[in-house]
Amino acid sequence: MNLQDVALFCAIVTTGSLSAAGRQAGLSPMAVSRRLAALEHELGVRLIHRTTRSVALTADGETFLPLARTMLDAREAATAAFSEQHEGLSGVLRVTAPHRIGRALAVPLVVRLMAENPRLKVDLSFSDGIVDIVAAGIDVAIRVATLPASELVAVRVADNPRILCAAPAYLAAHGCPRRLADLDAHACLTLHAMDAWTFSQAGHPVAKRIMGRLGASSVDTVHAACVAGAGLALLTYWDVAQNLADGTLKTVTLDDAEPERLAIWAVLPTRQHMPPRVRRFIDGLKSALMVSIPAQARP
Repeated sequence: MNLQDVALFCAIVTTGSLSAAGRQAGLSPMAVSRRLAALEHELGVRLIHRTTRSVALTADGETFLPLARTMLDAREAATAAFSEQHEGLSGVLRVTAPHRIGRALAVPLVVRLMAENPRLKVDLSFSDGIVDIVAAGIDVAIRVATLPASELVAVRVADNPRILCAAPAYLAAHGCPRRLADLDAHACLTLHAMDAWTFSQAGHPVAKRIMGRLGASSVDTVHAACVAGAGLALLTYWDVAQNLADGTLKTVTLDDAEPERLAIWAVLPTRQHMPPRVRRFIDGLKSALMVSIPAQARP
């Protein structure tokens, strides 16, 4: 099987058109169409529906896409294994992450990796939602939420407990809650997708329903409102680490419950043929997070 044709098929899927894929490869749309047809003939199936305006994967195309990407990753890994020590990292590192953690952790890390490896390119995509990394061709996703069972590979990178916190001005004006039930009398800042906060009491998970006056669709907004003194927020440690360090937010400790303990995970589409650039990114992420969480920040 001609891997150049396989790469062209993946480029068609990524760009959404034969002509765009052709421009990337320096080929005419007609040449792209002929090579796609040759690949389909070899496989004995139709991979892509073509119209004058768009392309769409067939069912067989959807089945072949992850296999095609695995083949290309394997080719790149084989090449990189023998060239990395001489020429450094290469190729495109595709990373997705939540907005705040992505900006705080991924950006400085990839900037350093690019400075050390002139042939490396990076594509960052920040979203607080869950991205289908297989369909999007993502190399690694940084995730914080509790991970559902799946065929994806998850590598634990660091602890990232939730932190109940508030601005000093809010605590001075409204007092500090001491028990879980006290939250009912406080202004709690909520995410639209999170109407209950998870705590642990005597080793058992407890979902505390929160009815705050201010709700928001993003962690960034909740964080900004909390720093401004609008109320209590339940955020992860690496969302607020700098605020805890500079005193713009304070940890709120409850006597009868502690917030949910989470972790930062690197999620991969497969463990096989991991490109060196992905391995180096994960190692760099672990190194960046090898910092003990201060006692005052622990739940």
